[in-house]
Amino acid sequence: MIARATVSDRFNVIRKFLPLNRAIVALLALALALLLAVNIATYVMVQRAAAYNDVVSHSKHTQLAGWELIALLTDAETGQRGYMLTAQPSYLAVYRNALERLPAVIDRMDTLVTENPDLAPRAARIRSLYAERRELMTETVELTRMGRIGEAVSLVRSGRGKELMDAMREEVSRIGAYEEARLTTLTNSSKRAQAYTLSFNILGTILVLMLGLISALLVRRQFATLMAAQKQLDQINIGLEEEVRERTSELVRANEEIQRFAYIVSHDLRAPLVNVMGYTSELEQVGLALDSHLKMLEEKQPDLLDEEIVRGVREDVPEAVGFIRASTAKMDGLIKAILQLSREGRRPLAVEKLDMTEVVQGLIDAVAHPIVESGGEARVEALPDIASDRLSIEQIFGNLIDNAAKYQHPERPLQLVVKGREVEGGWVEFEICDNGRGVATKDHERIFELFRRSGKQDRPGEGVGLAFVRSAVRRLGGTIRLDSDLGDGATFILRFPRQLNVRAE
Repeated sequence: MIARATVSDRFNVIRKFLPLNRAIVALLALALALLLAVNIATYVMVQRAAAYNDVVSHSKHTQLAGWELIALLTDAETGQRGYMLTAQPSYLAVYRNALERLPAVIDRMDTLVTENPDLAPRAARIRSLYAERRELMTETVELTRMGRIGEAVSLVRSGRGKELMDAMREEVSRIGAYEEARLTTLTNSSKRAQAYTLSFNILGTILVLMLGLISALLVRRQFATLMAAQKQLDQINIGLEEEVRERTSELVRANEEIQRFAYIVSHDLRAPLVNVMGYTSELEQVGLALDSHLKMLEEKQPDLLDEEIVRGVREDVPEAVGFIRASTAKMDGLIKAILQLSREGRRPLAVEKLDMTEVVQGLIDAVAHPIVESGGEARVEALPDIASDRLSIEQIFGNLIDNAAKYQHPERPLQLVVKGREVEGGWVEFEICDNGRGVATKDHERIFELFRRSGKQDRPGEGVGLAFVRSAVRRLGGTIRLDSDLGDGATFILRFPRQLNVRAE
């Protein structure tokens, strides 16, 4: 709003104090005519580009439909064969999900190619092949369900299913090749049109510049009048500066209010945390008392002891207590950090040399128990040391490791690896790799935005973790990026300076 008012006021002042003579008006009219011609040419080019983009979008959607068809058929086959091999109903979920989605994909492909006489027959053949392949898969699943495994295996070994899949892959491949060829032709045509438009724009720009130079020579004589207008503009700017100060004051008050709110919330969180820590200590004392009692029984009446109870008291309980202590200690550190930020507004960075292998191993130990219990693995390779702020580093890596544990792939145990290396220019690069759900390419930037999340929303969270991570990484002078595909895990790549320079913050 302020910017628009400033421009409007400037034009009003210039119009009032700078009368243009006829020569300047004529030159400006000619320049405007040239600009109009250039804009018309640009508009035509934009329209052509829009039409080209529509064709590209249509072509890509056609290719995507074909790839999705093959992917879903592959999923259906995976579920079918998994069920045949294990007779586990869980495989049928993948199989049924794929079969439910396939008709919509085929219908979409038909819609995309229905007006293309070259591709419509191929889509029709794909539909026919799919119908036969679906019937064959359904028959093998039903035979397996009835316990006639031998007949189902014979159908698979007949090779007809492979022939149908190969035929559908061939048709999809030919559709893709056709679309690629069409895009190549359109691209070449678009490049030629762009070259013509660029040449015309350059010529028009040169002419406009020449007219502008002539106009500048004529306007020079008006400079004295323009100086008077400048005085009035200065008065306008004074009013704008006052308005900016008022807006800044409002922002400062709003920021102080947010800090007070953060302090109140963080303070209230400490009460239940202290209770948890207290009850954990009591639980530990109870475990010690039980262990002492078990030792007495071992000496006097060992036949009364149950090995499961002994193992639970001496192994499971200490392990659980240790896990609770690690988790509460981590939460306590975060709450203290929030309280510190709320009091100071901005916590100063404290640079110290960090053994990154030890730091990251401690973070993984806090979440390792549920990972190992589910058959997964979390490990840390030897990491290079850096000199940076310990709390910020722990918060960054802790958030990313927690996310990996939270968003495991439902069909496989989690494999989490943290590795790092030194790179040229005084930088250190770390990679946090997992085989979890992954993130779609279109969401690689979205997930770093505040309160924005990606994928299926079946886990608790407010969408602030990765936004905080990116902010903290940037404050440490580093960068973060994501390499991931949906369903194929994710790798967060962090780059930090080997030695943080606090003065540059």
